[in-house]
Amino acid sequence: MIFAAGKGTRLKPLTDEMPKALVPVAEKPLLRHVMEKLYDNGFNDIVINVHHFADMIEERLPELTQGMDVSVHCSDERKELLETGGGIKHAAPLLKDADRFLIHNCDILSNVNLKDFWQQGAEAEATLLVSERDTQRYLIFDKDMRLVGWTNIKTGEVKSPYPAVHQAFNPEYVATEIPYAPLLNNNSTVPEMYQLLAFAGIHQMSTSLLPEMDSWPERFSIIDFYLEQCATHVIKGYVQPGLNLMDVGKLDTLSQAEQFINKQ
Repeated sequence: MIFAAGKGTRLKPLTDEMPKALVPVAEKPLLRHVMEKLYDNGFNDIVINVHHFADMIEERLPELTQGMDVSVHCSDERKELLETGGGIKHAAPLLKDADRFLIHNCDILSNVNLKDFWQQGAEAEATLLVSERDTQRYLIFDKDMRLVGWTNIKTGEVKSPYPAVHQAFNPEYVATEIPYAPLLNNNSTVPEMYQLLAFAGIHQMSTSLLPEMDSWPERFSIIDFYLEQCATHVIKGYVQPGLNLMDVGKLDTLSQAEQFINKQ
């Protein structure tokens, strides 16, 4: 499933006339870059959620899939943008016949080996691609790379179903003892049983988790869903060695994105 429904407000004024998914980088729409990567790694049954300029994406599908033997279905969010979790829940009828499925943001460019990542997810109910990039918001994993929580190191906010995680990452502890940049590299101020990693916008989910979304509202964050489910389901993180990843979210990143693609 490719997330392509966003309004792309950070890419204005380009997105006043087209969806973010169709913004060109190195003479190809972002969506085409992602579809090529998926196809080259063996994925040929694709769901795309659409909202902003949905008609434009649907009209250009023949061009976007040219030369690829793929089946493409659109999950229609024209009525309301449903966020990441709600988007998956809404698309469930198009996804439920598979054992599991991959989710990829349309504005993420990377050198991730999707075949390896897919194999890594075989034993978990969900697997998230994560990295050691600096950010303010981190997912918290235990030593076995099982998801146990989330924290904003600037505000001290913690989300977790585990009291022990809240105790370890309470706001006072974060504010007084954990510096922002050196959280990674096994910094001694991070509790030894945990590691903090940044979500990369690529993940995979077993369809066995879809029924757990029934009680959730139409609009919700997939990260909030994972944080609730990690108490009762195996949700893991995966770090690819040598990962290079770029979020093409702002106008000033477009030229960098072209250089990034040309180096791949």
